[in-house]
Amino acid sequence: MTNSRSKLGEFDLIAKYFAPLAAGAPGAFGLKDDAATIALEPGQELVVTTDLLSAGIHFFPGDPPELIARKSLRVNLSDLAAKGAKPEGYLLSLALPHDIAADWISSFAEGLAEDQREFGVALFGGDTTATNGSVTISITAFGMLPSGSMTKRSGAKPGDIVFVTGTIGDAAKGLSLLRDQTKASYTATERALIRRYRLPEPRVAFGQKIRGVATAALDVSDGLVADVEHIADASRVRMTVGISMIPLSDHRRRTSGASESEIIAAATGGDDYEIAFAAPADKRAVIQKLAEETRTPVNEIGRVEVGEGVSLVGDDGSEIAILHKGYKHF
Repeated sequence: MTNSRSKLGEFDLIAKYFAPLAAGAPGAFGLKDDAATIALEPGQELVVTTDLLSAGIHFFPGDPPELIARKSLRVNLSDLAAKGAKPEGYLLSLALPHDIAADWISSFAEGLAEDQREFGVALFGGDTTATNGSVTISITAFGMLPSGSMTKRSGAKPGDIVFVTGTIGDAAKGLSLLRDQTKASYTATERALIRRYRLPEPRVAFGQKIRGVATAALDVSDGLVADVEHIADASRVRMTVGISMIPLSDHRRRTSGASESEIIAAATGGDDYEIAFAAPADKRAVIQKLAEETRTPVNEIGRVEVGEGVSLVGDDGSEIAILHKGYKHF
C-alpha cells in the first residue's frame, strides 16, 4: 500500500482519526484515559453486544474502507435493535497491518462518523495494534432500555406468529456475485444486491417499538432458518416457516428467480441483519401499525407450535429437507 501510516504512533493515530469520533461522549474523556464512564438513568439498564470481523471472512480486503467501517458498526446495532435497545455508543478495537495506508484509516474513520450521525452513537474507546495478518475489527456496542424489558430469544409460545423484517437473501446473493471471478462488471440490480452485503440496514427504530409486543426476537445473521431455530431452542418450542412466505426482494427475484432451491438458498445464506421475532396472533394489527410508523417492511412467515426445532414447510404443510440451515463459523 502507498501512503503508509508507519510514521504515526498508536497515540497519534488515535488522536488524529478516532478521538474526533468520541466528541459526543463526555464519558470518553477524548480517548485520553484508560477507561470510559457511562451514566445510567434510574430504571434503565445497559445492553451490550460484540462482533468480530476479519478480512477475507466478513468482508473483502478490497472493499471500500468506509463501508467496512459502517458494516462493522451496523452488525452490532442490529443485535441491539433485536433486543429493543436504543443505541448509545461503542468500543472499537483494530488490528492493522504494518503497511496499511493513512488514506485507508481516514476513510474508515469517515465511515464511522457518517453512521454515528445517522444512528446517534459515539465512540467511547477501544484499542489499536499492529498485525502481520489482515485487518481485524472488533466492536462492542451498548444501548439502553427500561430495566427488565429486553426482548430475549426465550419467550416464544405456542400459538405465536413468526415474523421477519425486510427481505431475505439479498446479501448472500451479493456475496456470491463478488466471489464470481468471471464477472468483469455488474448490472444495477447486481450492484444493489452487493450493497446489501456490504451495508446492512439495522432495524433500530422498529426493534424499540416492538419491545413488549414481541415475545422473542434476534437478528438474522447466520441465515433465517438457523436463527429462527435459535429462538425455538431457547424458547423450547417448535417453529414452522412457510417457504412461500419468505420475502424475497425484486432484485433477488430478477437475478435468480424464486424456485424452491433459490428460496432455500436465500433462507440459509446469512448476512441479512433483519429481525426475526415471534408475537401473539392478536398483535398482528399492532405490529402492522408499528411497521408503518417506522417504515419497516414486515412479513408473517410461520407459526410457533408445541415441540422443538424448526421446519421449512411447503404450501401443503409437508416438511422440506435442507442440507444445512445456515452459516457455520467453525
